[in-house]
Amino acid sequence: MTGIPSAALECLPQLASALTAAERGWPVIPLHPRSKRPAGHPERACPGTGRCAGGHRTPEERATTDPDLIHAAWAHRPYNVGIATGPAGLLVVDLDMCKPEEPKGAPDGATSLAALCERTGQGLPDTYRVRTARGGEHLYFTAPPGVRLKNSANRLGPHIDTRAWGGYVVAPGSTTPNGAYEASHESPVAELPLWLSELLTEPHRPTPAPVRVHDGTLAARTALERECAVITSASEGGPNGRNNTLHRSACKVARFVAWGDIPRHVVEQAIQGAGEATGLPPAECRTTIRSALDWVIAHATPRQAA
Repeated sequence: MTGIPSAALECLPQLASALTAAERGWPVIPLHPRSKRPAGHPERACPGTGRCAGGHRTPEERATTDPDLIHAAWAHRPYNVGIATGPAGLLVVDLDMCKPEEPKGAPDGATSLAALCERTGQGLPDTYRVRTARGGEHLYFTAPPGVRLKNSANRLGPHIDTRAWGGYVVAPGSTTPNGAYEASHESPVAELPLWLSELLTEPHRPTPAPVRVHDGTLAARTALERECAVITSASEGGPNGRNNTLHRSACKVARFVAWGDIPRHVVEQAIQGAGEATGLPPAECRTTIRSALDWVIAHATPRQAA
């Protein structure tokens, strides 16, 4: 017998994984056992004590390479291990598998990445890789200095996500009901290729001026100005997220058009400008706005019943 408590023995693989990551300089966070969700309290339930005495700390902010803190966290529970990619100086390309409900022959992340390399005439260096629980793969790269890359979803292609600042990846040694995360290629972590960095870097856009509307009732003008601000604040999200925000905001203002509180062309012009300011193509903005306005105007509840 080893004399080590059974709970501690159960934690040993995850503890070893957390310590290995920390030795590489990669801050770690505990994830719920057999899960990808961070352990610890959400902001809404923050007690304001301990490490959060100065204000709620996000999982990324709580990530650590301190061996004592790691031993304390993993001493009694087999937490999975998350690597905080931003503080670790990493950009991880996450190649997902297709979902069962997707059409047969739809490209998975690996296929999409291969197609991207072919289209651009670029290749990828040999680097550290991790096989995910569902059969996908994580490709680890060191983030370029002086560039604060953020997470992305499908920006590089279908089923290709990236994790950097604001995100984390599940480390090898962790397990979920779908299987285990295992290092599949133990090469040193390569630098992120410049061409990938450029594709993931948000182009600089000047901060748009707040929209000021002079036509329509006060309530309609206020709603339109507020929703334009919501749209422009979504400028750092992926194209799908920006388009969804544009559609939601257009729907919220459309009822005022249906009620005759503000001219349709005023709404279309203001929201079009806000949408383009986020980097969405003008034609895509027009289609999304027209679709939202047409539907809401046709189905709007009369004011007295609203």
